[in-house]
Amino acid sequence: MDRKMNEEAHSNHGSMGSKQGRTVYLSRVEKISACHRLHSNHLSDEENKKIYGKCNNPNGHGHNYTVTVTLKGKVDPVTGMVINITDLKEYMKKAIMDTLDHKNIDLDVDYFKDIVSTTENVATYIWDQMTQLLPDPSLLYEVKIHETDKNIVFYRGE
Repeated sequence: MDRKMNEEAHSNHGSMGSKQGRTVYLSRVEKISACHRLHSNHLSDEENKKIYGKCNNPNGHGHNYTVTVTLKGKVDPVTGMVINITDLKEYMKKAIMDTLDHKNIDLDVDYFKDIVSTTENVATYIWDQMTQLLPDPSLLYEVKIHETDKNIVFYRGE
């Protein structure tokens, strides 16, 4: 395509008038299985048992987490996308699947050596990992984790 035709093709994408530049939220979901133990090195064994209850089991316990990553951005008028979903899938694989799936979070993820592996802290960990991988970290809107059907945590970078 010559330059003039290419310029015309791009300019025609802007003919949507008020619909141009709309903000869209794009989410992708991954499921991971991981184990952990809620235990703070800053508390006594008695305090840990009192605060974390059965989740302080010395042998740990597991979850099947559902992780949703949501991006917020303008739709590119040429590609029609906020981000290529294939790229998002790869970033999530690196940030979530490779580091957390089928792992003992406390023992296998260096970040949690001295940080209690609550779902709140897992959400902030995933956020930090995603911001390092995304070409435009400002697109990251939310990390949501369903620890169980009834326990849900979300983090928006605040």
